[in-house]
Amino acid sequence: MSAVQYRDITAAVTRSKGAPFVLEKARIREPHGAEVLVRIVATGMCHTDMIVRDQYYPVPLPAVLGHEGAGVVEAVGPQVQNLKVGDHVVLTYGYCGHCVSCDSGHASYCAEFYPRNFSGADAHGHHALMDKDNQPLNDHFFAQSSFATYAISQENNAIRVPKEAPLELLGPLGCGIQTGAGAVINSLKATPGSSFVAFGAGAVGLSAVLAARVAGCSTIVAVDLVESRLALAKELGATHTVNGRDADVIAQLKAITGGGANFALESTGNRHVLRNAIDSLGNLGTVGVVGAPPLGTTAEFDINDLLLGGKKIQGIVEGDSVPQKFIPQLVTLYLQGRFPFDKLVKLYDFKDINQAAADSEKGITLKPVIRIGM
Repeated sequence: MSAVQYRDITAAVTRSKGAPFVLEKARIREPHGAEVLVRIVATGMCHTDMIVRDQYYPVPLPAVLGHEGAGVVEAVGPQVQNLKVGDHVVLTYGYCGHCVSCDSGHASYCAEFYPRNFSGADAHGHHALMDKDNQPLNDHFFAQSSFATYAISQENNAIRVPKEAPLELLGPLGCGIQTGAGAVINSLKATPGSSFVAFGAGAVGLSAVLAARVAGCSTIVAVDLVESRLALAKELGATHTVNGRDADVIAQLKAITGGGANFALESTGNRHVLRNAIDSLGNLGTVGVVGAPPLGTTAEFDINDLLLGGKKIQGIVEGDSVPQKFIPQLVTLYLQGRFPFDKLVKLYDFKDINQAAADSEKGITLKPVIRIGM
């Protein structure tokens, strides 16, 4: 058996709970099986990167995070069938492809979702990355670990995109923007003429606003605490905005929607905001939940309000999308000018990754994207 071949890379390493990202020299092995090696052009930074850095989710450290990568295929494993060197790809979440959920078109609920995305290794417990001291780094974060100049992913979570699309902007389509847009289109299945309320006007919530416009919702409301975000929501297609600090948020929403919303999305991870989202629904309304609080967080609601109103609460992961179809669809909508998600993005150089994280946590930047290579 031939020796494993490695190449030198630079990676942003998280070595301990809450520690800053540190750019380090590392090595990555060549792809095996159905894997592809991707030269990362840019990677979005998502709330999940920060909560894993801070160990709200127990991913083993030291680790290379990053899970909204976009880049160019540099090498392919012997079992790769549909991708080739030079293809432009967006990297998305990992999934097995053969469990009941995957077989039914719901890969984001894969039976192996947690180990394939959060275990710090591949499906067999192996690492692709070594640090400068030849010690393994926990990797395969969301089946990619794209806070690095190169990343290994499976063929099924490397999604080919048109070369005319601006690759440095596309990474967030693999997670955050896919989550918000997919929640509206795939999960809630918002209908033309319906009413929709986005609780939280961050990158996910505003992606949902954009998708609600594409879906033909006639009333689109954004709720947030930050007036600049509410102003951007109006620019992106919201018909109304409400400041979450107002004492009469629910009354305002019911007046705007004519008695209660058909659809709502909670993206803040705040259990009190979730209660407001449920209370804002009209009869037979549905609220989608995408906000990720610390593990074990519970929430309360009025059971009779839920029961008598026929309301639904729906958990949503990754917008319940089929990435091979949905991500190219979002790219097409962007190229047509109908899904201007670039208005959410601010670009940072790789050396400024910690500034990007700080700006995201302070709410200064909606969706940081880290430029890693060209």
